[in-house]
Amino acid sequence: MPSAKRAAAGRRPKLGSRTPAPIVLHSAPLVLPIDAEPLRGAALAVRGDRILQVGLRDELLAYFPVTREQRWPGMIVAGLVDACAPAAPPPPGVTARAGLVTDPAESARLPGVSYVEVSYESEQVWEETGRDAVITAIREVDRPRTVGIAAYTPDPQVLEDVAVLARTFGLRLLADLDRHSPATLDEAGILGPHCHVACGRPLDPGERKLLRLRGSVAALCPSPPDDMLTLLDEGNRVAFGTRAPASSGRVADLLSLARSIRQQTRGRGLRLRELDRRLVEAATLGGAQALGMASRTGRIGSLGPGSRADFAVFDARGRYPYSALLSGPPCLATVVGGTVVGSTVVGDTAVGGTAVGGTVIEHRPPRGTQPN
Repeated sequence: MPSAKRAAAGRRPKLGSRTPAPIVLHSAPLVLPIDAEPLRGAALAVRGDRILQVGLRDELLAYFPVTREQRWPGMIVAGLVDACAPAAPPPPGVTARAGLVTDPAESARLPGVSYVEVSYESEQVWEETGRDAVITAIREVDRPRTVGIAAYTPDPQVLEDVAVLARTFGLRLLADLDRHSPATLDEAGILGPHCHVACGRPLDPGERKLLRLRGSVAALCPSPPDDMLTLLDEGNRVAFGTRAPASSGRVADLLSLARSIRQQTRGRGLRLRELDRRLVEAATLGGAQALGMASRTGRIGSLGPGSRADFAVFDARGRYPYSALLSGPPCLATVVGGTVVGSTVVGDTAVGGTAVGGTVIEHRPPRGTQPN
């Protein structure tokens, strides 16, 4: 990296231009980017709601004109993504989710996808009232909030029309394998990279293959199918969700679900550290893939240049980071778009009136430099 002075020396804001937002460094003993190897003694350089760079703390301090540093204990990890969330408030650590809404125009608690449920029993009712109502609701949404359709209708003709609507408006789709088989969904044109499916039952080899070929993520919510390991080994993309059927108890959070799968697989011959990594990926990057938000600028589910500054801080330590995260450590803070939205007091530091764990350090950038 070139020095901060060479990168920014002589750059002064033009008359009438807006001064760039300050650069804040979030550092911790361990950073888990998800799509890259874990880093010790590392940090995130954040401006506004975006990550500029992930790297070793000392190198980032030398390169960027950091104005403030939030030093966290434990581990910084990409925010958890709930691919099938209930209406209840999200648990700590969750920074995005997919959920059903009655009014997609209402403000969302977190980033993610708001799904309008389509469960009309007949094509006639759908044509008379339902279709226009759904289109109107979608058009009234204040973008960039992402909206989609939950294709829960039992009518095959309505299901096909929903698939057409999704392609026409560029919408995400959510399907439920307790309502439709993968073959039925595929025949209607529902499956594809723009669709993820809620799954709470075992899948046969043909169903797993069809989901894999179509690029649809299987969101396990909440109880994993018995062939969870087969899904992973065969290359299916997997995410987690905390929405529970009425007949079952609700899993407390995504990492608890991942931890329960880990416990069930002990003694089955799979190396646990490898499984731990894949389970954490499912709770983060897998959820982002399910929501169609895992790539391009503003992506979620991983930490890197251009991604949203969505992350969680856990009081996790150990030689094996993924295993440490699944050992049940408390979540110290949840950060969404660079803003702390939930935290646990660890020290006596307060930022913006909110008690935050860790230590705040004020930095003075080299004179004459501007954040680049």
